[in-house]
Amino acid sequence: MQSKTVEVDILGKLAHPNIISLLGYSNDKKDEYLLVYEYMQNQSLDSHLYPLDVDAEPLSWRTRLRIMIGVARGLSYLHSSNVILCRVKPDEILLDQGFNAKLGDFEVARYGPEIEDTEVSTRVAGTLGYLDPKYAIRGYLSEKSDVYSLGVVLLETLTSRQPINRRLPNEQIYLVDWAIPILEDKGELKKIIDPRLKKNYPEEGVFEYAKLALRCLAEEPKDRPSSEEVLSTLEQIDVVTKEWKDD
Repeated sequence: MQSKTVEVDILGKLAHPNIISLLGYSNDKKDEYLLVYEYMQNQSLDSHLYPLDVDAEPLSWRTRLRIMIGVARGLSYLHSSNVILCRVKPDEILLDQGFNAKLGDFEVARYGPEIEDTEVSTRVAGTLGYLDPKYAIRGYLSEKSDVYSLGVVLLETLTSRQPINRRLPNEQIYLVDWAIPILEDKGELKKIIDPRLKKNYPEEGVFEYAKLALRCLAEEPKDRPSSEEVLSTLEQIDVVTKEWKDD
């Protein structure tokens, strides 16, 4: 129940085009909180990365990039408002009619540390595969914990591979461990890009995107970019590749 109270409090105070709108809530029943959100016509990002219909039209490269720009924009706004999301993953990234992305789960969100601090100590909350390893070990949460999770989602959006998939060969089970050595190699990178894109993407833009994901996944939080830097880099990639058109 406390998590729902925090969720209502945060969403009641914040408003942004890349954050889900809370339309109303009810706590009439002692042990039940009902939250009502805006309707998102295109469901969640994971429903497009991992569609049940194998013949479903895949997201184009441009759409994927702009979805991630929206995610970074929403996350940057949260961090500027001293909120740490704690759960950045595709099934919680919701898409409206125009595929504008909105962060949609604040159940485990936390208010960040005070100005003089950079981290806040808290019970570890998150999802395996997206969880910042340093946070998992030390229990100290910061904005850079969200940036690590964002790096995993950047990688997922590039590859359409889940962060943990035990049906794959041993060396490919953990997406981050498998992909990190490849992300800086332009020649090898094409081997891990979602094959449904059929090479229909700007190679230089994708390479810069991959390098950004790698920075977000740095082992040490201090070596990761801020969410604002991630947003700026993604927007630069969008501008630089604006003349490139999806077929």
